Amino acid sequence: MSVHQRAGTPARPEDLVDVDALLAAYSEVHPDPKVDVQRVAFGTSGHRGSAFLSTFNDDHIAATSQAIVEYRAAQGTDGPLFLGRDSHALSEPAWLTAAEVFAANGVELMIDSRDGLTPTPAISHAILVTNAGRSAHLADGVVVTPSHNPPADGGFKYNPPDGGPAGTEATSWIADRANELLEAGLKGVRRRSFDTAAAGRYDYLGEYVAQLDQVLDMAAIRDAGVTIGADPLGGASVDYWGAIAERYGLDLTVVNPAVDPAFAFMTLDWDGKIRMDCSSPYAMASLRERMASDPSPFRIATGNDADADRHGIVTADGGLMNPNHYLAVAIGYLYAHRPGWPATAGVGKTAVSSSMIDLVAADLGRTLVEVPVGFKWFVPGLRSGEIGFGGEESAGASFLRRDGAPWSTDKDGLLLALLASEITAVTGRTPTEHYRELTARFGAPAYARTDVACSRDDKAALSKLDASAVTATELAGDPITAKLTRAPGNDAPIGGLKVVTEAGWFAARPSGTEDVYKVYAESFRGGEHLALIQAEARDVVAAALRS
Repeated sequence: MSVHQRAGTPARPEDLVDVDALLAAYSEVHPDPKVDVQRVAFGTSGHRGSAFLSTFNDDHIAATSQAIVEYRAAQGTDGPLFLGRDSHALSEPAWLTAAEVFAANGVELMIDSRDGLTPTPAISHAILVTNAGRSAHLADGVVVTPSHNPPADGGFKYNPPDGGPAGTEATSWIADRANELLEAGLKGVRRRSFDTAAAGRYDYLGEYVAQLDQVLDMAAIRDAGVTIGADPLGGASVDYWGAIAERYGLDLTVVNPAVDPAFAFMTLDWDGKIRMDCSSPYAMASLRERMASDPSPFRIATGNDADADRHGIVTADGGLMNPNHYLAVAIGYLYAHRPGWPATAGVGKTAVSSSMIDLVAADLGRTLVEVPVGFKWFVPGLRSGEIGFGGEESAGASFLRRDGAPWSTDKDGLLLALLASEITAVTGRTPTEHYRELTARFGAPAYARTDVACSRDDKAALSKLDASAVTATELAGDPITAKLTRAPGNDAPIGGLKVVTEAGWFAARPSGTEDVYKVYAESFRGGEHLALIQAEARDVVAAALRS
């Protein structure tokens, strides 16, 4: 991965998106459904694209919203639909497009009572709270967000009544129907002018903030006087942090309350683009620099992406934490400090997350539930209490309330950010210090993700690979102990390959947007051994594809 020469430096005027031109393109550009990349396509986090590229336009959202109307009707979902948006420029017009279609179809809409931005976890939380105890008239939701993507992008994702990201069956149905509507020139799409006065109102912020002490020890954070700096990165969490500080009496400062659809205050990410990735040291450069001052202004600082479903943790003693490191610490702390959780609750991780989590789970005596990439795989376990925590290596996670009931079934960056302060308050040690203790016990793994160029045919073959195609018996000098194309936690296809030894592993998965496959690798023998695993991974994948 080649790092841009200006990565981590402030954005310049020439780096900024032309917001007016972007908004004009949203309404004026019409996609051609005969062109594959201009069709509706749901990835792990909904449909994403840019109005400039004919991949996220009014037509897409009108067709997708109509498809959601028809899907929820087919499923018997006739309760309220919670509709929220983040701060990307395309989110507001797409929100309005969706509202016009939903209203014309008689959907009971619930919009923000403050006409504000809505984090993804607040939508998930609202769905679960509303559906608790119900067997009919179930609620669902839509969040208009491309998450941490650049300012020119838009995103649109559907959360069914279970509160989590929609599964493949639902998203495939919705995308297919949306593309049929695009091909028909939007014939069959019902739409009318939307009057916000006619919609239902829901206090997303108030309900979410008021219940936080049911999932976190807010009193401990307050009483310990943990100093916190929260950077919303211009996203939907901006008003939530101030409200949390006020309600619970926290020593919390909103580091940057600015909301700007061009995100002009950001530092450039690794590739020179503006990206609100709170796990990136480049996108988080401003907060990292502030925390590195002597003395540091806060004990704990946090960042969130634009829809606040991801978290970044910065400690005064260690800087920005690697997401895998923090997940391991969070798991170790929570299962030792949540006596109200089911004794049988397992630990949820994705197949490409660090094996440090495996070691922590084993040490806790908890079952490890390893699933494919995508938070949707954690939804059933979080709802039932079969898992207490579900987390992804990309800095997304959620966990149960203190009494073992579900809190959210989508990623919750606010929750994980606050957990860092609870850990510090209760134990007197920061998450960075806790991770050092883990490495002292279990060793310090080296972990990295790289991209390997490949053809579309190879990507398709890799996604459907059978483990028997792997003929190698060793990896980086060690016997291979497992060859996986299905996740051991739920037997679902991982959409790629994972090869494991006693000292390390690699996983290869095709990219959904580029002609590359991603190689995730980890070694418990250091950087040189990791590099050897990465190099041999290419050979193993190439041989498997040839077979």
